[in-house]
Amino acid sequence: MRTSAERSPSTPMTGSNLASNPLLDLAVVHDHDTAMRAVDVIRKKRDGEALSASEIAAFVEAATRGHWPDYQLSALLMAIFCRGMNSEETTHLTSCMTRSGQILRHDEIPGPKGDKHSTGGVSDSTSLVLVPVAAECGVIVPMMSGRALGHTGGTLDKLDAIPGFRTQLTVPEMKSALRQVGAVMIGQTAEVAPADRKLYALRDVTATVECIPLIAASIMSKKLAEGIESLVLDVKFGGGAFIKDLPRSRQLAEAMVAIGKAHGVRTQAVLTAMDAPLGNAIGNSLEVIECLEVLRGQGPRDLTELSLDLAARLVFRAGVTRSLPEAHQRVRQVWQSGAALERWRRIVEQQGGDPHYLDDPFRLPRAPVRRTVKAEREGYVTSIFAEPLGVAAMRLGAGRQRAEDTVDHGVGIRLAVRVGEEVKIGDRLAEIWARSEQDACEAAHVVLRSCRIDESPAISMPVIRDTID
Repeated sequence: MRTSAERSPSTPMTGSNLASNPLLDLAVVHDHDTAMRAVDVIRKKRDGEALSASEIAAFVEAATRGHWPDYQLSALLMAIFCRGMNSEETTHLTSCMTRSGQILRHDEIPGPKGDKHSTGGVSDSTSLVLVPVAAECGVIVPMMSGRALGHTGGTLDKLDAIPGFRTQLTVPEMKSALRQVGAVMIGQTAEVAPADRKLYALRDVTATVECIPLIAASIMSKKLAEGIESLVLDVKFGGGAFIKDLPRSRQLAEAMVAIGKAHGVRTQAVLTAMDAPLGNAIGNSLEVIECLEVLRGQGPRDLTELSLDLAARLVFRAGVTRSLPEAHQRVRQVWQSGAALERWRRIVEQQGGDPHYLDDPFRLPRAPVRRTVKAEREGYVTSIFAEPLGVAAMRLGAGRQRAEDTVDHGVGIRLAVRVGEEVKIGDRLAEIWARSEQDACEAAHVVLRSCRIDESPAISMPVIRDTID
């Protein structure tokens, strides 16, 4: 017997199955569950046992309502980090975190609802291309995104670089945008998955972030609460990504795909390499400009191809087309015709942004100091190390070392070479935008160390390495 998660991608769905999925019909946390001793739950997981649905529900309820002190919540997080969770525990945890707040539904808005999520990396700006392309193809996209922390960029910070663009909308404003333009790009609302905000804050200060079940539950609880029916996950690995090695990235992808399917959401994950930056731009305004170039058909090939590939996968998963090749054809059509660019203009206008930047990108913030970095030897560019470049951009002000740091939208690095290109002494490697000469000089040294130049060219590798379906 086929479950709802095993339907053909062309099978229509009327809305998220969160309300009817039996895995979500967990027992309500009654008084005796609320009073469940935290120490008993901590001890059980510490000893490597699986937690029951009611124990997980009590944990999430305690995080949401403040029933347990932070030190006991942190102790259980550490026990989970050390002992792990099986797939059933992870699914229950995600379900409870999803239901800790409001679960959005968009039944009154016609059309399939879908979204894309990336685990983050240096210069990962595919969402700004994918959203208008998918919306133009007929997918309703209620995207909730995050901000930068550390060397990885955040979609919301890039959108904030557009003058007037509002990323904090009320639920009625969100629904109005979906009706008017078919897509919205906002931050997580206070009502959505409040347990995740509490638990992530504790994970961030207790060295328990790098835990596959906790990462999967954190990401998927927010996505399931969006009210979507289909989801494409871009799980990155490599030097510039949050997870460095392919096996752990595959483990995370498999966990999230399993959660999505268990909740009736058609889910696919692709594993993408993030050793080199994606595209040329690192920094908020620079990345917005680069995505505009992609929508005009003039952007870097790797960013263009990955953005369109992810968009096609979402279009297919949403049931707009009967096959993935047909979805690729549809996506290319709206991209090449300029329709996706016009859809992006409407999205920007709908959320209060200044659409004139599409015609004049210099309306976007730009730091005053500009420095050119030139090659000091000749040969072939065999590697461009993403992580040090991401860290350099963060130190310029493009990202955050702490959650409360302010982001400078006008600073950044724009590469002038790609892996495999031949360069001569004096050829341009990159341009840097900074607030001071000292900042620019320090970033220039990082660029020189990050661009490896050898006598022989390197073998080119594809960005997409595997698919979890």
